[in-house]
Amino acid sequence: MKKAKIAVIGSSSMDLVVTSAKRPGAGKTVLGDSFDTVPGGKGANQAVAAARLGAEVYMIGCVGDDPYGKEILGNFKSNGVHTNYVEPVTGEKSGTAHIILAEGDNSIVVVKGANDLVTPEYVEKTADFLKTCDLLMIQQEIPEETVEYVADLCNKIEVPLLLNPAPARKISQKVIDGVSYLTPNEHEADVLFNGMKPSEALKQYPDKVIITEGAAGVRYHNGIKEILVPSFKVEVVDTTGAGDTFNAAFGTAVAEGQSMEESLRFANRAASLSVTGFGAQGGMPTRDEVERKLAE
Repeated sequence: MKKAKIAVIGSSSMDLVVTSAKRPGAGKTVLGDSFDTVPGGKGANQAVAAARLGAEVYMIGCVGDDPYGKEILGNFKSNGVHTNYVEPVTGEKSGTAHIILAEGDNSIVVVKGANDLVTPEYVEKTADFLKTCDLLMIQQEIPEETVEYVADLCNKIEVPLLLNPAPARKISQKVIDGVSYLTPNEHEADVLFNGMKPSEALKQYPDKVIITEGAAGVRYHNGIKEILVPSFKVEVVDTTGAGDTFNAAFGTAVAEGQSMEESLRFANRAASLSVTGFGAQGGMPTRDEVERKLAE
């Protein structure tokens, strides 16, 4: 099986995570239990996950010229992600996510920082390189016009594009038509397709729209019928990053030439393993771990 060459265009950030028994109200102070800084951002998460799963991965994005930027770059390199096209921007702060884990839920404030500089003009500089890739992956934590530009570019250079439409926002019909794979969860699908029933959206876009349903699995339409690819049952520790692992694993498998159903089963197995560890990247499995579990 060939090694997939994947470019991930997206966000990189540092997650600042506080755990506390109580969530502070306005004007209030509480004592926390722990504090961690962990690399995150949907683009970075997907790049790291794909690299661990055996793909040759190139990240395309921006970080600040601050200590967080250096740490983000170091994390890419330690996970085997190529950083030729990640630019530290002078005078800019790296993106951050400020997360409070309390009372069984989380509250998050995202500061986009350098991720807002992943513009069409920035991506355009990499166009010649992108022609050499088997697959491009993109998400929605970067400017909307960049997603539109990349969808158009991929049609011109004839490279498949996987769009993970998260966080949820409306996208144009031109983008929907232009991407090769679109992977919303149920909420994101509702936003994308104006309340259309999931089964209708799947039938309208066979072998393109893949709707993830958490513990139930994922659904797609193969042009003849709707198919549910069930998930795998595991003891859940932390679901953060499960969606990013799913997308990376699916992208890796299809870029290798695996069938849609084989790719989705591989992705479900990888995502199920990712929730058994802490943090967005902490539980992301290796290729050997996924294949060993699939063989059981």
